[in-house]
Amino acid sequence: MTELIRVIVAGPRGNMGKEAVHMIEAAEHLHLAAVVDHKYEGSLLSEIEGMPKSGARVYTDVDQCLGEVEAEVFVDLTTPEIGKVHTEKALDYGLAPVVGTTGFTDEDLDRLRQKAKEQQRGVLIVPNFAIGAVLMMKMSQMAAAYFPDVEITELHHDRKLDAPSGTAVKTAKLIQENRTKKAQGHPEEKETMPGARGAELDGMRIHSTRLPGLVAHQQVMFGGEGQTLTIRHDSINRASFMPGVKFAIERVVTMKELVYGLENILE
Repeated sequence: MTELIRVIVAGPRGNMGKEAVHMIEAAEHLHLAAVVDHKYEGSLLSEIEGMPKSGARVYTDVDQCLGEVEAEVFVDLTTPEIGKVHTEKALDYGLAPVVGTTGFTDEDLDRLRQKAKEQQRGVLIVPNFAIGAVLMMKMSQMAAAYFPDVEITELHHDRKLDAPSGTAVKTAKLIQENRTKKAQGHPEEKETMPGARGAELDGMRIHSTRLPGLVAHQQVMFGGEGQTLTIRHDSINRASFMPGVKFAIERVVTMKELVYGLENILE
């Protein structure tokens, strides 16, 4: 029998958070212990419209929540700045964080990596929970060894705060490991409108699109002599992320270090 895992979720009323609390309530071996939100202090989650029938209490003070509620995993689905604070606090209180927010710098990751190592506790920071997106990143990394000319285009809903997305940044860094560094395009290329060619990393270009109606999408296009290769992933709705969130919760309790990216724990 699988041991019960008690979970606290931060950001339960967001698009991802709503899906996550419903998934946790439906899973036999997961228990929603509490949620952290900026409203509804002291309410039960079930008293909030659109939420599942859950006895989990709503806390507005994360320290109070972590100090009062017994749990093994803290899932953060808030915003980049809040997510950074919550990750540190979860570790301070002895919980294993699963973080779905992006925007962590290399310095942030190094600090958290050291803290996780000292505590021998798992931390999972996941730019994209969709299994298909993880495969898209891994396939792009493989292709980069043969196609050094590449451009990444990521497309998200217009409420996303960071650009480029964490998935695009993670994809670029994976590609960087296999790609021969080079400048792309004509050597005398000139932007007649600043930013037209997108962000730049080792010569490759990254473009961000923000529009209502989108969820999460990414296209990686490689160009070669007489051919192109396009690898694309589309999340049509946020239910696509839930198998990855569930898998991350199950795995983080067995880990003793920080891992960045779901692809690093897939078999």
